[in-house]
Amino acid sequence: MAGFDVAIIGADDIVGQEIIKILEQRRFPVGSIRLLIPENSSDVKLLFNHQRIAVRKVTPEAFRDVDIAFFSAGTDISRRLAPWAVEAGTVVIDNSAAFRMDPTVPLIVPEVNPEDIEWHKGIIASPNCSTIQMVVALYPLHKVNPIKRIVVSTYQAVSSSGAAAMQELVNQSRLALEGRRICPHVYSHQIAFNVLPEIDVFLDNGYTKEELRMVEETRKILHAEDIVISATCVRVPVYFGHSEAVHVEFSSPITPEEAKKSLAQAPGVRVLDDPTVSFYPQPWAASGSDHVFVGRIRKDISHPNGLVMWVVADNLRKGAALNAVQIAEEGIERGWISLKKSLAGLNE
Repeated sequence: MAGFDVAIIGADDIVGQEIIKILEQRRFPVGSIRLLIPENSSDVKLLFNHQRIAVRKVTPEAFRDVDIAFFSAGTDISRRLAPWAVEAGTVVIDNSAAFRMDPTVPLIVPEVNPEDIEWHKGIIASPNCSTIQMVVALYPLHKVNPIKRIVVSTYQAVSSSGAAAMQELVNQSRLALEGRRICPHVYSHQIAFNVLPEIDVFLDNGYTKEELRMVEETRKILHAEDIVISATCVRVPVYFGHSEAVHVEFSSPITPEEAKKSLAQAPGVRVLDDPTVSFYPQPWAASGSDHVFVGRIRKDISHPNGLVMWVVADNLRKGAALNAVQIAEEGIERGWISLKKSLAGLNE
């Protein structure tokens, strides 16, 4: 396969660096790579396939020969710069919230709705990290027994807030253990030895933006506007790995054994479920893994058609970087993402 000319916008942040790592690990067909950031780079260089690549400031001209651009620099940057890439004929795979709910932009989790890639018009959105792991776990069950209602509580790692949040957890933990005063900066309150039921801003209905993102994105990905969903999203003092307690009401009764059988055969899912030996998913163990882990699958004693499960995944890998790369792989394999040269009818 001919190599694709790739750009990563936000290459110096933790998601951008994870994309670089995953492109190497999965041997993505990279012909050339450009590592770009919104501001001047001060001569920063990053490694890709054992070569030092200079990090440059992104400009409209930077997309001229780029086939695929991975955006991980945030919503405002994506809104401002993605149109430059599309105008140059580049396919944008965006990790921000900028285009997720745009009806003209497909919102993709490759294990769930890869066919939606076909109708992209230059931009493909990757969902919120919490949404991704939940739909990967629920879609195999939804296919055989349509879901009517979801109630989910998330326990989200600080790494999804960026490197500054991770450092704040380190600093606050040290200060708390020393009995010293803590002044929070990244979050509204102390995160060390604490949990915060506030992710993104609060809305007039009492929910946060993060919680409504899970509602809207899940419906769009599953093509199921009638699913009733309620979410509570909580920040916890964990570095990597989001956890979710998911209560699901199906159209008809389903047993835990039936659910385990379906999930065990589902792509991207690993079932870890043996309560007799305290065997269940944990965020520290999921860190660095490509899978979504599901355990504690049990009958919901509050509803005859209900199940409850515990879902864990690495928020930086499957929740962001890996999902974006998988979108590109799926689009290439199905012929929906092509080299500019081939589109122009030129010889390789």
